[in-house]
Amino acid sequence: MRIGILGASRIAEAAIVGPAAELGHRLVAVAARDRSRAEVFAEKYGVERVVDDYQAVIDDAEVDVVYNPLANSLHAPWNLAAIAAGKPVLSEKPFARDEAEARRVAEAADAAGVTVLEGFHYFFHPVTQRAFELAGDGTVGTVTHVEVRMTMEPPADDDPRWSLDLAGGALMDLGCYGLHVMRSLGRLAGPGIEGRPSVVRAHAEQRTPGVDAWCDVELGFPGGATGLSANSMVGDHRSFTIRIAGTAGDLLVHDFISPSSDDRLTITTAAGTTVEHLGTRASYTYQLEAFAAHVEQGTALPFGTADAVANMAFVDDAYRAASVSR
Repeated sequence: MRIGILGASRIAEAAIVGPAAELGHRLVAVAARDRSRAEVFAEKYGVERVVDDYQAVIDDAEVDVVYNPLANSLHAPWNLAAIAAGKPVLSEKPFARDEAEARRVAEAADAAGVTVLEGFHYFFHPVTQRAFELAGDGTVGTVTHVEVRMTMEPPADDDPRWSLDLAGGALMDLGCYGLHVMRSLGRLAGPGIEGRPSVVRAHAEQRTPGVDAWCDVELGFPGGATGLSANSMVGDHRSFTIRIAGTAGDLLVHDFISPSSDDRLTITTAAGTTVEHLGTRASYTYQLEAFAAHVEQGTALPFGTADAVANMAFVDDAYRAASVSR
């Protein structure tokens, strides 16, 4: 594929540059608000040319697909621009700033027949798929509780993740993953976690009005299991874990965001504890591989725009439950 990149963002190296090189795709165009940043980015990562603005990337005749890693508030507007040009989009999460905006993008994409994939890269990695498999096949019995814990050191004061105008906040940046994990388990897995979970309660601390420094969301599944999505952007370390507890055992994914650094899945049952290593190939590479297979060959993706709308609805529910007005 010939890929156009919107912005010279920090995430792009891991999310698109490395995977494209590994899979043999071309990075043909990039633009940034500051052209000099785009020029540095292009020189560093081998992008074929710098263009004047985001629209020029989308309109470039050689761009087959668009990668959108812009600030959260810019995901929907520029995804809509790519849809209008008929260009499939790999969009960073979250899909939009709220459910209403997500629905507008989904309706436009569906009407135009253009793919927009929300970049929940963790889902595509074998460590996640194996954990979901074991959660559903009875290995840990009936699932009773799921915890997704995400913590990171504070971003710089001028980071977009602290900006309400740019749709920042811990739940937007981190918690959208945890809610996606819960929803995916309800859709894919077995006893205790079958069905659509719901937000039971939530608690948050706001750094500034509308921007949460941390947010904990408690959920309930129709099958009886409980869930916790705990998210902090004011931690003293980095940790991204999934724990799935059941009546007969326990599963722990040690780093579901960066399995290339830690690919362990620890399984504890009455028979003892085993550790599986599921491979350090990057989750972003698996994601781009699936996206390319869909664009080039029509291979089905595991989720689409309806899933993105549903996840943003959960984010909205959690913010309301936490009394965070956005």
